[in-house]
Amino acid sequence: MNKNSSNTMALAPNTSSKRETVCIFGTGDFGRALGHKMIQSGYPVVFGSRSTQTSSLIPKGAEVFSHAEAAQKAAIIIIAIQRQHYNFLIPLAEILRGKVLVDVSNNLKINQYPESNAEYLAQLVPGAKVVKAFNTVSAWALQSGTLDASRQVFVCGDDMEAKQMVMDIVRALGLTPVDQGSLLAAQEIENYPLQLFPMWKFPILLSLGLTAFFFFYCLARDVIYPYVYENKDFSFFIAISIPNRICPILALILLALVYLPGVLAAIIQLYRGTKYRRFPDWLDKWLLCRKQLGLVALAFASLHVLYTLVIPIRFFVRWRISSRIVSQALNNKTEPLNTTNAWLSDSYVALGILGFFLFVLLGITSLPSVSNNVNWREFRFVQSKLGYLTLILCTAHTLVYGGNRFLSPSSYRWYLPNAYMLSLIVPCIVLVVKFVLIFPCLDKPLTRIRQGWERNPQYSEQSNYIINKSAV
Repeated sequence: MNKNSSNTMALAPNTSSKRETVCIFGTGDFGRALGHKMIQSGYPVVFGSRSTQTSSLIPKGAEVFSHAEAAQKAAIIIIAIQRQHYNFLIPLAEILRGKVLVDVSNNLKINQYPESNAEYLAQLVPGAKVVKAFNTVSAWALQSGTLDASRQVFVCGDDMEAKQMVMDIVRALGLTPVDQGSLLAAQEIENYPLQLFPMWKFPILLSLGLTAFFFFYCLARDVIYPYVYENKDFSFFIAISIPNRICPILALILLALVYLPGVLAAIIQLYRGTKYRRFPDWLDKWLLCRKQLGLVALAFASLHVLYTLVIPIRFFVRWRISSRIVSQALNNKTEPLNTTNAWLSDSYVALGILGFFLFVLLGITSLPSVSNNVNWREFRFVQSKLGYLTLILCTAHTLVYGGNRFLSPSSYRWYLPNAYMLSLIVPCIVLVVKFVLIFPCLDKPLTRIRQGWERNPQYSEQSNYIINKSAV
């Protein structure tokens, strides 16, 4: 179920002169914070607790009763306790019959139980109308008023009237209710707060894996090899030189991986002759995390820029420059300007600056605050056309940096090529295949397929029949 559901309800609260009393079972942090927010919004609040003694922690204006007494004073009861303590509700089943029970609990693990907490609550108290809500809002956010990042409240339940009553409360608190359907959606809603960057998992793991690989690869070539064969200690390369090789390599590879799934999807659609068949699961997941891959790539590119800026102040660089100057002075010989190398150096830097500028532009347009203010054509132009231009510039930046060094046997230490050569494999594949796909003989049928044309419509009709029949 889509977390960003378009079924967001209107923001206007129910402007009733007299708000109905709300009961809260539980006087913990969340129960007290929610009760305080409700009192501020004009709701009379009663707490149901094991101890009926009034505490200084209880919000001013609220009353504390036993669970049975508090339940009789309100039609809406918010269950602000953990699932393992729900059993005390069983003796209250008759009192709770017909009342709206709002489950706000979360679990410690995703899919910790076979059924959701809300469904379990409905089984314990079958006569009540159970609604799931408020579990994505924290007690700290309610207390501090910083609800901008968690303003949406996902609501689900089987009883439409009960669900509407809860959504009215949500609006009155200044929050945005999002109707997620029946109580079957409760388990997914309960999993939302437990998901730690779900779309970032693959990009981060891939980045860590590639970082480890290229670190040890560069360590072997640039530190261990000179130490073994030349008796030179370049271990200090680990601090700046090796990271400054790894960062641009990963930025280029990850940027190419942003556009590779789109190329693969185009090839699959051309092969199948239709757009009405699902991509493989791995490709679907890859397509969904392209934004995250691009942002990680931008982070590595930014680190590369920072590492490059500190090169002139490095002791090793200053020592090497001064040694060269002293050597020329002692030999009474001045090296003439090599205009070819000057052109290559300036071109390499210029391509890097332009590529990084477009890289930053891609990152800015991927922000929701920016992407929401451009239409689809503008967004597609930036992310696709300018994106490929960025990939071309960054690939050219790497190619010019390498020059003809790939032809030099001394570049292959232990028969291992320079790391930058490995970084060019994926980008070059993407650009070559994309260049082939823009040929009219392939671009025109691909455009027709994406507009709904099918090479073999009978197959599509047969597939739809099988899908519909299995659904029945």
